[in-house]
Amino acid sequence: MADQQHTDTVKKRNKRVMLSCAAVVGGMIGLSYASVPLYELFCQVTGFGGTPQVGKDTGVEVSEKTIKVRFNADVNSGLPWQFKPEQREITVRLGEDNLAYYMAENMSVKPITGQAVYNVTPLKAGQYFSKIACFCFDEQTLQPGERVDMPVSFYVDPAIAEDINTQDVKTITLSYTFFKSEASFEAVGRNEDQGG
Repeated sequence: MADQQHTDTVKKRNKRVMLSCAAVVGGMIGLSYASVPLYELFCQVTGFGGTPQVGKDTGVEVSEKTIKVRFNADVNSGLPWQFKPEQREITVRLGEDNLAYYMAENMSVKPITGQAVYNVTPLKAGQYFSKIACFCFDEQTLQPGERVDMPVSFYVDPAIAEDINTQDVKTITLSYTFFKSEASFEAVGRNEDQGG
């Protein structure tokens, strides 16, 4: 009788341990899928890692103080596009809406969809750089040989001049890198399946 109770107790403990382990593994898998979107959300909210803020309207006074904004463009090796800024550098007043342009051209013989990722350097300036409208918010599909201008509307928050950690920042670099999007990979797979 005592042996039976001991066996039942051990089985219950083993079952609890097994369920706990399964819950931990399930939670870890769930977190791994959620980690990228959660990290992106964290960066967008805090400006961490040089991620610019996304603004709707400046709502701030335009300052007489200015800062230089440089523009950089890169293309991942898997995307046969030419991509470059139309201007290398502009001087902007803090709080003022600004518009800059990048140019992208599909150098291949097939339609290709790309998407840009971006950051701001120095990283500590990211929370003060606010994009109002940007081509990076959506996937961009270019036809063979198509060339397009891609605008980005932004402002630099005047608070950057008041923050003791960013008072030394005189130049901000906005950098984009274009990658081939999943839509292009899926389209290529469909064409190959259909013999195209």
